[in-house]
Amino acid sequence: MNNEELLLNKYEKLKEYLASLGSVIVAFSGGVDSTFLLFAAKEALGENAAALTVSSEFVPSREINEARDFCREHGIRAELLTARPLKNEMIASNPPERCYYCKREIFELITDYASRSGFSAVAEASNTDDNSDYRPGHRAIAELGVKSPLRDNGFSKKEIRALSKRFGLPTWKKPSYACLATRIPYGDRLTPENLSMADRAEQFLIDRGFGQLRVRIHGNNARIELEEAEIPRFMQDEMRRTVYEKFRRIGFTYVSLDISGYRSGSMNAAIGK
Repeated sequence: MNNEELLLNKYEKLKEYLASLGSVIVAFSGGVDSTFLLFAAKEALGENAAALTVSSEFVPSREINEARDFCREHGIRAELLTARPLKNEMIASNPPERCYYCKREIFELITDYASRSGFSAVAEASNTDDNSDYRPGHRAIAELGVKSPLRDNGFSKKEIRALSKRFGLPTWKKPSYACLATRIPYGDRLTPENLSMADRAEQFLIDRGFGQLRVRIHGNNARIELEEAEIPRFMQDEMRRTVYEKFRRIGFTYVSLDISGYRSGSMNAAIGK
């Protein structure tokens, strides 16, 4: 078999795995991975697959809207729950283990809903690429018995994008967006204000056509991470001035461009230093 046939065979095995669950709630963010997983679950289980999206201060409103629209367009049962993670001091104080406490709180909500609604399993959409970074949230997922079908069946981000493109999913080339808490250095308190600043700043750049990006916040200073190919456009005088003026209005004192470019999990580099 060629590579495409091997990948399609792998997808069929994923559907067999999902079908074996009987029924499943997919923790659905509207991102690349969870959209692909939800699509596969719907193909495997039909009406016995549903999506559950959790809204919180950590999630940009555009992601909630895109998740809702996808479910409506594909006839998938969709539920929305609201979480308030900043009420938990072990999350708001932003320790290196923050993701563990946050995932634990959110997936307790989801597993409780699944149990009350008669679903036999809860699934989340991490993939094999996630194994290479610091991911304390995986421990919470394992403790609660949440399934990780993509990771357990050996799917990489590249493979997920390739199959998403083949199936016509709108997310196949969508940039990856982690929760807004990842924009704040560990040890800096998470607040509605700094999370909103990150959200507004990133949305401004997205609206100007920039793709994969992060706006990291260090106090009142913004550090922008862009893909290297997009840095020359950003550095054009008009664009640079426009961004600076907007970021100042959002509340930043200084605005800088990280010359290393975008990299996932860059805040984890400071752990242990």
